[in-house]
Amino acid sequence: MVNIIICDDNDKDRKNILDVVNNFMEKNKIEFKIHLYNDYNKNFNEIIDKKLPFKIYLLDIETPSASGIDMARKIRNKDVDSVIIFLTVHEELGNVILKNDLMFLSFINKFDNLKLRLNKSLKKALDLLNHKSIIKFTDRNTVYTIDMNDILYLTKESFERKTIIKTDYAEFKVNKTLNELVKMLDDRFIQTHRSCYINNDRKVSIDKTNKIILFDNGESTDLLSDKYRKVLN
Repeated sequence: MVNIIICDDNDKDRKNILDVVNNFMEKNKIEFKIHLYNDYNKNFNEIIDKKLPFKIYLLDIETPSASGIDMARKIRNKDVDSVIIFLTVHEELGNVILKNDLMFLSFINKFDNLKLRLNKSLKKALDLLNHKSIIKFTDRNTVYTIDMNDILYLTKESFERKTIIKTDYAEFKVNKTLNELVKMLDDRFIQTHRSCYINNDRKVSIDKTNKIILFDNGESTDLLSDKYRKVLN
């Protein structure tokens, strides 16, 4: 899931940006969610703090209450992985952004080939995301891109014959088999049950008596069998 966060105080510009993003993402058949804002308000600040996968920010430089440069600085104080794209009608602000060392992807003038330049920037953003430690697969015409760091465990769902990918932010039920998905994982994932693989980097403790594995976000699983207990430290 790619989360695209758009903030622009101009209704017409916001609609144009939204149309470009929707068309690009749908054309590439990528699972995505758009978060739309007209100002850098309380709701916008909340999404900066919220743990979501693969954030791409499209930031207007100027809104009534705050500057996109200030928001980018706040974003970078929280994480360095999210992609930032600036959108503005004030091309002269480019040097100001460069001086702030905000690790942004691109600086786009809304009046200068917005569709073409934004499409190119979105493609670059997705290329960057694809170089992270991810699993990427297609299931029923939807492309799933999931950061391995966010995965707690994977397990079989016997009733619907699906595989469950449990992450910090969602539970994905997909038609891929557990074995197919395991082949995409790196060596941080270990088997704890015939139908479960956990992210060993996210494990914080094991109750071997009650067969409970606790993860660093407070969640747990009881998918721990005697056969695989010895692989856990």
